[in-house]
Amino acid sequence: MAGSDSSITNSLVNSKTSAVVFVNPLAGGGRTGAYLLRIQELFERQEIHADFIVTEDAAGLETRARAVVGSGHKFLLAMGGDGTFQGLVNATYGCDVLLGVLPTGGGNDFARALGLPRDPVAAAKAVINGAPRAVDLLRIRTADGRERLCTGGGGVGVDVIAAQHAAGTFRKLPGRLRYIASVLRSLHGFTPLHVRVQFPGSALPAMQGRVMLAGVLNAPSYGAGLRLAPGAQIDDGLLNVVLVQELSALQKVGVLPALILSGGIGKRFTKQTRARKALLLTDRPSFFHGDGEILGPAPVEIEVVAKGAMVLAPSALHSGGEKDRGS
Repeated sequence: MAGSDSSITNSLVNSKTSAVVFVNPLAGGGRTGAYLLRIQELFERQEIHADFIVTEDAAGLETRARAVVGSGHKFLLAMGGDGTFQGLVNATYGCDVLLGVLPTGGGNDFARALGLPRDPVAAAKAVINGAPRAVDLLRIRTADGRERLCTGGGGVGVDVIAAQHAAGTFRKLPGRLRYIASVLRSLHGFTPLHVRVQFPGSALPAMQGRVMLAGVLNAPSYGAGLRLAPGAQIDDGLLNVVLVQELSALQKVGVLPALILSGGIGKRFTKQTRARKALLLTDRPSFFHGDGEILGPAPVEIEVVAKGAMVLAPSALHSGGEKDRGS
């Protein structure tokens, strides 16, 4: 576990609280800047001292976060999207810290799974007045030897290309619209791949098929609300494997309304199961993304790190939070 609440939560929300907020100014196509001042003012009104550190990339965030933890800080927050929070989790894993996410990114799927409001200021208020919650992480090992922790999930297939478009071509579009535009762009010329998923240490039979994408999720959704695993829980000790079958041109058109309106893709087009560990193999060179970040090539091993981080969540969903002291 990344930490316990015994030593870091009793004095969390009072005048002696000291927080460090790592700010990704590029998150959400620059959305962070529109909310930074308001969130700083919220911390001041709630009498929480906070240092806001602007970081330009994941490496810089992780270097600064490790230094901050080394100097004794125990309350750290990421202001940005899922990738920003992923960086903070990797920098602090194994340390006695309490984490928080202030969602200003384009996706914010992990924040949504925590029950945080969509509005960044309302989400910040919920975090400040929230309660610690132990959540699972996913440990990803790619074929090139890289190991990385993820929070929401990842996969191979068309969504890897979509993640690249979302971070580039369509980065200024809001939320799900950015992802849907990226998927539509990625479908052009995409050839489905054959995927086989094995479950080491389990009696579960292998899953395989010719797919548009194969996702491994901790949260119900990724890609700004693409609900591939609606029943997923971020604290149940299980990962959710989802294969989205090859779709005909007519079927692609047919799933668009549901994808746009609700983020759903339809059970009849998917195969799903749950496990603690999975090995994902592809029939051609493929890259795996985690939380929208390209991590490395397949084969990919994914396993659950149960209760791997302690994160502030809205107290309405988890007992023990302090009452709001005004905003």
